[in-house]
Amino acid sequence: MPKTKNEKYYRVASNHQERQRNWDLMKPTSWGQWNGNHRRLQNTESPCISTCTTATNLSSLGEFQSNSTMSSQRKMKDNNLRMVVHEIEPLQKKEAEEKLEEPCVPPKTNFLRIRSQLFATLAVSWVSLIIGYSTAYTSPAQASLELDFGFTSLEISWISSFMPLGALAGGLGGGTLIENFGRKWTILLTNILFLISWLTISFAQTYMYLYVGRIITGIAVGIGSLSMPVYTAETIQPEVRGSLGLFPTALGNVGILICFLSGTFFQWRALGVVGGILSIPFLIMVWFIPETPKFLMSKGQDEKARKALQWLRAADADVDKEFLEMQKIQKDSDDNHESILVLFSRNNLKLLSIVLGLMLFQQFSGINAVIFYTTKIFKESGSELKDSVCTTIVGVVNFVSTFIASLLIDKLGRKVLLYISSSSMILSLGVLGAYFYMKNVTSIDVHPLSWLPLISFMIYVLGFSLGFGPIPWLMMGEILPARIRGPAASISTAFNWTCTFIVTKTFLLIMDSIGAHYTFWMYGIIVTGALVFSIAIVPETRGQSLADIERKLAGVRTRRISSIANLKPMPSTC
Repeated sequence: MPKTKNEKYYRVASNHQERQRNWDLMKPTSWGQWNGNHRRLQNTESPCISTCTTATNLSSLGEFQSNSTMSSQRKMKDNNLRMVVHEIEPLQKKEAEEKLEEPCVPPKTNFLRIRSQLFATLAVSWVSLIIGYSTAYTSPAQASLELDFGFTSLEISWISSFMPLGALAGGLGGGTLIENFGRKWTILLTNILFLISWLTISFAQTYMYLYVGRIITGIAVGIGSLSMPVYTAETIQPEVRGSLGLFPTALGNVGILICFLSGTFFQWRALGVVGGILSIPFLIMVWFIPETPKFLMSKGQDEKARKALQWLRAADADVDKEFLEMQKIQKDSDDNHESILVLFSRNNLKLLSIVLGLMLFQQFSGINAVIFYTTKIFKESGSELKDSVCTTIVGVVNFVSTFIASLLIDKLGRKVLLYISSSSMILSLGVLGAYFYMKNVTSIDVHPLSWLPLISFMIYVLGFSLGFGPIPWLMMGEILPARIRGPAASISTAFNWTCTFIVTKTFLLIMDSIGAHYTFWMYGIIVTGALVFSIAIVPETRGQSLADIERKLAGVRTRRISSIANLKPMPSTC
């Protein structure tokens, strides 16, 4: 740039030495004339930007007033730039700003404000305890059933499989029930069906009574496994939905543990009596919990919906904002009311496919086959411990692991737990397959490794209970849009129990056909697919309200507005 005698200019450079040389070239006639006469730098001249932010309190370079302060102000500017550059640089790109969303780390919640939600969740989760007990029933009952009725392995497999068949029917009808009779009363119906089924089994005189009892049990399981996630998703606030939402799974594992422990003392008929006794507490608790506000609002009972929401959030809680948001969502749902074909719109079909994928991998991990036939598997493994002891240990691990998951799910998120879950199952299934391969195919002496099946089962059950056990049901209640939640949940539950039926009915046949080692390796390969699915497809929903989740998955961005997001770097000019 040519220079004239009276020319005034200011040149900023990224290199400190160059900036020092240029300082000598600045010949302002007066400091007042310098103020505001800066020209804009081109991007190629310097990466330096103005540091006129809330961190520096500098409004312009023209505030520098004397030679004695120039050096210190210049150093201050450099230091201030280093302080804020990590905040400003990401904001230079518009696309980066567009991706800023609500933080998903939930705030801490006062226990006293969630005690009503805790009680309601515990109440409905009691039905899950009965589901867990029902699922595990055939494992401790198998030996006494074979003794009293002379059942073969094929007939025992039918007793196990009739439950998921009944659950398939219950899942298909459950969506209609929760949409017409409500979530609360549908869960009560589930509990009554359980009581009837256990009485039928307890007083069975022939195998036909057992079959009928197990079918009724399955219907109750199907309806209950559909209605409980919907109830918890619609009543628990986002900050604790992850941890409280695991209560159904936790109590389900308690039910499995109770069944395994009872099996060490009782035979099949007494086990049925225990199941009937477990069905009684919910008949009392149900009268102390409300219907979900969402269902009441869908029936035009806004006043009851507000009272239910107030009860759930604490008497002194401000529920106005949440209630208005629920009304808006309900109005949008009513305005967009369409036929069942809306379930198969592009976005809804995508969300339904995610839920179905989670259900598929949950069951084809082989978990229910393991739970149904735990005693038999340990008996064939040649473990030195009694099979009943091994079964009980697995039940304890299954129980404890869910509480670990409840502590981690709102800290790590759903996806991370799914990664941990699938990786643990892949490892344990691979080791189990290797153990049975050495035992049944090779001549290797596995006696020194007799502890390996138990450890592998413990890791397998721990991994499953951390992620793929509870999260598919939790996410079913979270990501399915409100207007299709009933029918979509029915399809998901029915699909889940169809997979359960296939796995439990074929598990023993596959083991007899290709061997235990290939069976466990086969499930390990399937769980590898589950890991890929979790990484590539499953969304994160931690710390978000149902409304935010629905908007996000529908493609509506939620932008974060904060002091940092609004910082726009002022142009450096001279």
